[in-house]
Amino acid sequence: MQSTASPRANRGPAAAAENRRALIAAAREVYADGGLSAPFSAVAKRAGVGQGSLYRHFPDRTALAVAVFEENVGDLEDYTAPAGRTIDDLLDRVVDQAVVSTALIELITADLHDPRVMPLGLRFAAVVSQLVAREHAAGRLGAHIDAEDVMMAVGMLATELARADPPARPAVADRARALFRAAFAPR
Repeated sequence: MQSTASPRANRGPAAAAENRRALIAAAREVYADGGLSAPFSAVAKRAGVGQGSLYRHFPDRTALAVAVFEENVGDLEDYTAPAGRTIDDLLDRVVDQAVVSTALIELITADLHDPRVMPLGLRFAAVVSQLVAREHAAGRLGAHIDAEDVMMAVGMLATELARADPPARPAVADRARALFRAAFAPR
């Protein structure tokens, strides 16, 4: 007896944006579960698309990591835009993102001079500069701290979270934030 179920229709270019979103979401899951050693093809499988679609959108792991971090930076830009947001809010959000993106952090920090990665750094620097100015104006941040100091702290935090075993990450984040609060306080 023949099956009456029709194969999944190829929607071609009409599915491109949906496939891209599915691939980015799948990358977060695959690399959170399996780290950087997870096969690139596992991303396509998890997203429910063919490998051809994966390579059309993301020719290599760095391109995929950049797409994930573009979303992360966009989230940070939106989250920190309200006037009441602080550096502590930024650190909390970075921790939330880093916990699910540790493998991608390792990948993107290995390619900081890749021209696809550099614009993300500039956008993140703008977020941090805005928060530092806001915190200085409110008297919550010492005059000895500038945007580069905060960016270094965020990088240190992300690196330590990436190196920590998953169950230890909340404690690592708490210790780092306590250190930063003490170092950043007005003197």
